[in-house]
Amino acid sequence: MNKIFNINLGGFPFTIDEDAYLNLNQYLKTIKSHFSDSEGCEEILEDIEIRLGELFNDQLKGRQIVTNNDLEAAISIMGKPEDFGAESIKEDHTHQKHSHTTDFKKSKSKKRLFRDPDNKVVGGVCSGLAAYFGIDDPLWLRIGWVALFITGGMGLFIYIVLWIAMPMAKTSADKLAMRGENVNISSIAKQVEDELYDISDKIGNTLKDFGSKKKG
Repeated sequence: MNKIFNINLGGFPFTIDEDAYLNLNQYLKTIKSHFSDSEGCEEILEDIEIRLGELFNDQLKGRQIVTNNDLEAAISIMGKPEDFGAESIKEDHTHQKHSHTTDFKKSKSKKRLFRDPDNKVVGGVCSGLAAYFGIDDPLWLRIGWVALFITGGMGLFIYIVLWIAMPMAKTSADKLAMRGENVNISSIAKQVEDELYDISDKIGNTLKDFGSKKKG
């Protein structure tokens, strides 16, 4: 009979058996080692843990204990370390293969509706809707909403309802799901690193403009 452990993974509480616990620790340790040189290492790990927690919740379906079966299914979606250039995990612990693991691997990320915090003007509703419906530029949605405001229609009321109903895309996984992209370790890491690069680039341009104005 295996021991069980109570853990917190990405803000989700779980009871997990010993084999799955040891393998999960090894998996996360390998990921941390691979991204240790990245400026966004902590954020990458946090977003990965949140995504793993979501996958475990989806897989448990009323069961109480996370097993190796659930971990293998989650890894088939998130990716093995060697899939994103890290060293493969040393299989010191028992891994049991099950037929339904392949079904999880074939699953694709479903596009989800979020407010977009990165391209918002007011609440991110229009940019979130644009991402969901595959509209390249949310400007047209914003123009349509302004037109509804001016003509006295239900535009303001609908906007407020959507603002309340649509969650903000907070994590990298949320932003990827908002665009319908696969949510795995590689895509999460790229999302975080791209955001850090954009922030760094904006700060650099701001300092450059400030320096030019000071000289002038």
